[in-house]
Amino acid sequence: MSKSSPNSVSGDTRCRKCRRAGEKLYLKGARCYSKKCAIERRNYAPGQHGPNARPSKPTEYGKQLREKQKMRQMYRVLEGPFRAYVAEASRRRGVTGENLLQLLEMRLDNVVFRLGFSTSRAQARQLVSHEHLLVNSKPVDIPSYQVRPGDTITIVEGSRRMSVIQDALAGAGSRTPTWLSLDAHQFTGKVIAAPRRDEVDSQVSEQIIIEFYSR
Repeated sequence: MSKSSPNSVSGDTRCRKCRRAGEKLYLKGARCYSKKCAIERRNYAPGQHGPNARPSKPTEYGKQLREKQKMRQMYRVLEGPFRAYVAEASRRRGVTGENLLQLLEMRLDNVVFRLGFSTSRAQARQLVSHEHLLVNSKPVDIPSYQVRPGDTITIVEGSRRMSVIQDALAGAGSRTPTWLSLDAHQFTGKVIAAPRRDEVDSQVSEQIIIEFYSR
């Protein structure tokens, strides 16, 4: 019996996370936007009983834990750094939950994804780590780097012919959020402002997450 490739195993795992969350977390790039998406084909939790599984009523703690895990998986942040984001969000003025969401959205890897230079945050992280990006004309290889309003993000000239970037940009225009601007011809994006809550399409209940860490 032939073994599955590491990529296929990883891909199946990412699809299971989306199905368990009951919504798209956009973990598999272009596949998430196609009819091959697991949510499109099997919109029910994974498990041996499939769509016939008896639904269980989650506890309040279970709801908070599930929402926290969903946000961590969505933005690809480990528990330690995620807890640090929550602490920083609590120190800032304003609504803590919205502050948390803003901190995660302003990560460089997420901005690269939102601009359409990649089809997933995992792919965006690789582009940043492999030094394919410039921030204000300077190389930055830290995915968690916090961008600021006014920053420009540019694909380095030698990387602009990469198929992953070309393919991502082909369908990027309609997905660019209002707090960012994209010049696909120049391979450049700009952070217009910090995102407001109504400008972020992530289907998460950030206040529930703050309650989880306040226990």
